[in-house]
Amino acid sequence: MTSKIYSAALIGIKAQPIEVEVDLGSGLHSFNIVGLADKAVDESKDRVSSAIKNSGASAPQKQNRRITVNLAPADLKKEGSVYDLAIAIGYLLASKQIADFETSNKVFLGELALDGTIRPVHGVLPVALMAKEKGFEYLIVPKKNVREAGIVKGVEVLIVKLVAGFTRV
Repeated sequence: MTSKIYSAALIGIKAQPIEVEVDLGSGLHSFNIVGLADKAVDESKDRVSSAIKNSGASAPQKQNRRITVNLAPADLKKEGSVYDLAIAIGYLLASKQIADFETSNKVFLGELALDGTIRPVHGVLPVALMAKEKGFEYLIVPKKNVREAGIVKGVEVLIVKLVAGFTRV
């Protein structure tokens, strides 16, 4: 079972879309993130697992599955905790814990706290500009980033609660 959703990387003052692919395979539990990820991205495994568990869903470590997260393009260094939300949503989609929805028109940004709340991130304005330029319709951000993201017209800004769903702003 696989899923693909989008996030974004900052390169200086510009943003680039990042495909977040999540694959669930059979085998002993493992959780790997590939795609030139730094330490903060690698630590996402623990934040995502705890946030999912504490939001009422079945956490990755509770299941005997091999979880592979690919952040593409693989040759671009990925930094920070901005991918947490995308990885969590990708996992929930791949594990069929949330209903399928259109993902090709959405960009997800947010750091997860262990209790499942979504913390603000830096660089939302360049990501909103990139989303508009690349034809994404929705930008899903933490509540504290809504004002910054809303500066860009032509992309609808949504906030999300892990597992609970989207809220229009």
